[in-house]
Amino acid sequence: MVPQAGNSTTTGSLQSTPDGQDPAGGFRGLLAGLFPVAQAPAAPRMRSWRVRTVAVQVAAVAVGAVVLLLRVPGIPPWRTVYAEDYFLFLPWALQHPWHLLVAFDGYVQVVPRLIAQLVTYLPLADAARGLAVIGALVAALCALFIFHASAGHVRSVPLRVLLACGVILLSSAPMEIADSGVNTLWYLGLAMFWAVLWRPRTPAGTAVAAVVSFLVTSSTIIVILYAPLLAMRLFALRRPREHAVTAGWLAGCLLQVRFVVAAAMSGQSRLVGGGGPAFGRDNRWGNSLTFYLHDVILRWPGWHLSWRLQSFTTIDRATLIAGVALAAGLGLIIATHPGARPFMAVAMSTGFAFTMFAVYLDPWDVTFPVTFKNEVAARYTALPIMAIEASLIVGADYALRKRRETCVRHATGRRDAAAVRRRALAVTALVAFLVGNWMADFRYHGIRSGRAAHRWAPIAAEWRHDCQVTPNGMISPAVGKGARPAIPCDHIRF
Repeated sequence: MVPQAGNSTTTGSLQSTPDGQDPAGGFRGLLAGLFPVAQAPAAPRMRSWRVRTVAVQVAAVAVGAVVLLLRVPGIPPWRTVYAEDYFLFLPWALQHPWHLLVAFDGYVQVVPRLIAQLVTYLPLADAARGLAVIGALVAALCALFIFHASAGHVRSVPLRVLLACGVILLSSAPMEIADSGVNTLWYLGLAMFWAVLWRPRTPAGTAVAAVVSFLVTSSTIIVILYAPLLAMRLFALRRPREHAVTAGWLAGCLLQVRFVVAAAMSGQSRLVGGGGPAFGRDNRWGNSLTFYLHDVILRWPGWHLSWRLQSFTTIDRATLIAGVALAAGLGLIIATHPGARPFMAVAMSTGFAFTMFAVYLDPWDVTFPVTFKNEVAARYTALPIMAIEASLIVGADYALRKRRETCVRHATGRRDAAAVRRRALAVTALVAFLVGNWMADFRYHGIRSGRAAHRWAPIAAEWRHDCQVTPNGMISPAVGKGARPAIPCDHIRF
């Protein structure tokens, strides 16, 4: 590609600064390549263009949410209330309005509690719709955020659209994380990864990155794993305005710290071995590694394809085949596109560390047998699988950059023309492979459409009846896990 005047350019892994200053060299320059600035537009955008762009993005979020709502088969997600939304967050929001800073499992979960609180302003019969629709909208907004935040690493707009579609069409989503309040955390976790790598050009983008970082960190403790990457960012980028995402992360950590410390001191934190059942703790690191191999490396090509491969061989041989194919693809990118190496190293290591740490904290989840309709820890595969797909897409983007450079410099050379065709064919094959597997995995039965998803209409009718006959204006419905929360009827909208 021929750089345009005023645009930032990338040479190898070094990124020139937006104001034209020379990038730092050596190790600092290498790290700076992890945080590239997206190319500036060639010309100022007209107001009408900006209005159309906003309209397209609003429509894209709406379409993405609808697509996610359609991915869960059986009883539609807008007629069920899933897992903790049912037995914890919604009852608590009705019991104690706007009490959001309450620990569960040793840390606070601001976003799921906030979503449940907002849903209490709907009629009780519409609570399931509210939780499912908000959950789908949050995921679609995360996809839109990733489309913008990945612009430094993925210059091609179609490939960034593909990356955003990968969030909506994530192969593991129908199993567990689609269309709920509690599992919006895993989509926000995907957005957080890109927020850490993003260098926004505008104050609005900087503010959004900070907000995303704070919301994620104030809702889950696992993002403590981003500390090394944020430290690299602090070392490589010296201007304070580059670190809004770090400020959001720190603010979320400060919010979490007293709850995490209190749980650890009382022995109830998973960080110190508390919480959860007793089984599955004897071989935590070994189980974590096995989970990564069998549930990430094997499943990255797609849920259905991995099971077909497993049915033809064994789970270990299928894992080996999927792993060799992945290693070949990533190895080719590493060998031919040096500029992609820093991103790939960070993406793959982050996905691996995330999986190992998550399973270490919840070792019992991986003791349950994985079947075609049941994968208890499927939520832990979202980030590492996205990291794999993102690495391949970043590699494809570098191939397209090299193709354009070759076309400009050697338009008539036969040898160069053949190289251009090979790169175009490789990118086309990758897109076809990803899209084909996303289509195959678009809709299938999993935990989200199983017993953990409670039919909401009869439950809402029962609560309404109980409020009509109760003498003291309080109901204590059985919501599972042995809990019977005392809910004031005047807190419920009918």
